[in-house]
Amino acid sequence: MKRTFAAITLMSLLLAACGSESPSVNGESPSPSASGAPAPTVSTSPSPSPSPSLSPSPSPSPSPSPVPTEAPKAYKMNKNYDMIPIDPAGNKKVVLLTFDDGPKEKGMIDGLINTLDKHKAKAIFFVNGYRIKEHPELLKLIHDRGQVIGNHSYDHISLRKETNDKVDYQIGEVQKQVKEVTGTTPVFFRPPFGEGSDYVREKAKKENLLYMTWSNGSLDWDLPKNSTDKPQAVIDNVMKQLHPGSNILMHELAWTVETLDNLLTQLEAKGYSFVDPRSIDTQQIPQ
Repeated sequence: MKRTFAAITLMSLLLAACGSESPSVNGESPSPSASGAPAPTVSTSPSPSPSPSLSPSPSPSPSPSPVPTEAPKAYKMNKNYDMIPIDPAGNKKVVLLTFDDGPKEKGMIDGLINTLDKHKAKAIFFVNGYRIKEHPELLKLIHDRGQVIGNHSYDHISLRKETNDKVDYQIGEVQKQVKEVTGTTPVFFRPPFGEGSDYVREKAKKENLLYMTWSNGSLDWDLPKNSTDKPQAVIDNVMKQLHPGSNILMHELAWTVETLDNLLTQLEAKGYSFVDPRSIDTQQIPQ
């Protein structure tokens, strides 16, 4: 009887041991739980290996916010190069901000755009091809920071008496450069020194460029060398010529960077706002 009871006990222990084994997963037994709790259920189906084409790639560096390329057309240019509302009831008390002869230096460009951003303003940066060739990254900086790029010819020479072939190159080459660097093509053209010709206008039109000079010159490029307060002189010059729709000409110059915040603040205090160049209908014929 004792032998029979011992045999039964031994058989019970063997059956309990067999029942406590966990199923193998992919041919490997999972490690027992340290707490003695039942191991979590694991699928016995092998996980498919990802194909090389689906392998995750390293996260790219944050890219700049998409730059808007269009805006509702609310303004057009008249023959005096002023900005006027398309809707007669629209806001006439506006100015257009423009900067010529760049791109020169990152510090000055950032300074100008930081101020523009502060005032929620957009401007046209009229650029020269030879400067783009020297610093394409500065052109991209202007574009990536949401400002508008205009064509100011390749060499910054007077185009008034140049041959047609020379004019074609001076305007056409900048169109190509800007397209290559930014993926967009300028729609505004300003001839250096404001000096053009019938053929220059014709070429600009063929390139789908709105030809313009300016109607309010800050004279930041022509201040007396012995001037003791160039920033204030820039403001004085703009304010003397200020009128609704003013197309204000400025440059990438140290004193202009310094005075821009003050200038825009004073313009706003007089009730003026800033035209987004993208809201200008470049296809309307100036009248």
